[in-house]
Amino acid sequence: MKTTPLSSLGEFKLIEHLTKDIKLHHASTKKGVGDDAAVFSAEGKQNLITTDLLVEGIHFDLTYTPLKHLGYKAVVVNLSDIYAMNGEPRLITVSLSVSNRFSLEALEELYAGMHLACAEYKVDLVGGDTTSSQQGLTISITAIGVAESEKIAYRNTAKENQLICVSGDLGAAYLGLQLLEREKEIFRTHPEVQPQLQDYSYVLQRQLKPEARRDIVRFLAEKNIVPTAMIDISDGLSSEILHLCKQSNLGCKIFEEKIPIAMETQDAAKEFKLDPTICALSGGEDYELLFSIQQADYETIKQHNDIAIIGHFTTQKKGVNLIARDGTAVPMRAQGWNAMKEAE
Repeated sequence: MKTTPLSSLGEFKLIEHLTKDIKLHHASTKKGVGDDAAVFSAEGKQNLITTDLLVEGIHFDLTYTPLKHLGYKAVVVNLSDIYAMNGEPRLITVSLSVSNRFSLEALEELYAGMHLACAEYKVDLVGGDTTSSQQGLTISITAIGVAESEKIAYRNTAKENQLICVSGDLGAAYLGLQLLEREKEIFRTHPEVQPQLQDYSYVLQRQLKPEARRDIVRFLAEKNIVPTAMIDISDGLSSEILHLCKQSNLGCKIFEEKIPIAMETQDAAKEFKLDPTICALSGGEDYELLFSIQQADYETIKQHNDIAIIGHFTTQKKGVNLIARDGTAVPMRAQGWNAMKEAE
């Protein structure tokens, strides 16, 4: 397939090419791409702003990550942070640092995934920046959302005895990553061997094409339930529950038997000789929502098939504990993703 070097376009023609098909989804977006700044009206609500940086070789590996999937995921992980504030995303900006080993067609694939995510979540792409890089690809996305001030869910507002809930299931994305890393090593030594991945579609999808839990936020709104605290699970359940406990000055009890783990995840963990609970606690990249509710909302929440009540908050002096299946209390530690960890 013929590829077009980025040098044949230059920065401004490249931006024009990548953004020419952008469609706006909100009347509140007054000006998108094409000026010094985007313009949008706040709709009488509070603005929410979050940003995320993805670096090749640190956050993603293009050996096994399709560029279209990467574009989709890069948008979704930012939207997840807005939903974790109990808000609704409205706009994103996209900035790229890209080396000359990437062609125009490669960036078109990346942007195709971004456009797909914007269309799925009804989010407007309104600007950004591009620059050259001496090596690899770096993606920076900023997401802007809105929320009613009295409904914003923070991390520091949980209370003792409130119930701890989690959406979806945990650990699948980590097992998907383990599978991809294994197949990468096999390919390095035996490039003639074709990977057999048809039995792993669920864990692979959770790693390569995660979804933000907009549906959970909208369910809570429909039921007039405002989470007393909330966070999305990007670094593993243990890290996120420790964030909530630390910032709310609380302890908690999380019951191992209540942690939702899909059968496909359990099967993959068994194959890799890993404990599924450890994968859920420390794996990360699930992008599910971890939140707390008043006990009075228990009956409503338990009716939702994709929300599990996994524990409750206690006083700070009781500590942050996982209650194992045998009833033993095990202090929880943060062992999930650490971007600043030194290479071993």
